[in-house]
Amino acid sequence: MNVVCLMGRLTADPEVRQTPNGISVCSFSIAVDRFSNGERKADFINCVAWRQNADNIGRFFRKGNMIAINGSIQTRTYQDKDTGKNRTAFEVLVDRFHFTGNAGSNNTQGSSNYSSNYSTGYSQPARQTENNFGASTFSTGDLDGFSTVATDDGDLPF
Repeated sequence: MNVVCLMGRLTADPEVRQTPNGISVCSFSIAVDRFSNGERKADFINCVAWRQNADNIGRFFRKGNMIAINGSIQTRTYQDKDTGKNRTAFEVLVDRFHFTGNAGSNNTQGSSNYSSNYSTGYSQPARQTENNFGASTFSTGDLDGFSTVATDDGDLPF
């Protein structure tokens, strides 16, 4: 099974290109924290996204933004232009991505225009600051056709 789930910060602005057939492809890398012998270290993971995922990552993410991705590891071989030797590249093929940072946050040096661009086809859910679930929030509505059920018949399995 080849399943990858990562969360980290973009190390540079995502690079979106078009194939000769007009398909979008986005290349980026993320820094993912890990702990080894009590020390915090970072791994730099190369990622590639295609089509609509590529367009959206390029539009909404910038260097320093936090992103979570789901996908799979893929390998590809290429010939090094300088040495002529065959090389193997490992990268994550992004199937899905998730916004994980605060949209209005300026705590990263590469803060994006995410909030102002959010109106381009996506709707941001309203933030609820407190739970005001009073009696006026819920109504019983029309109960015709329903009967009252006893809450304790003494034969409950738990």
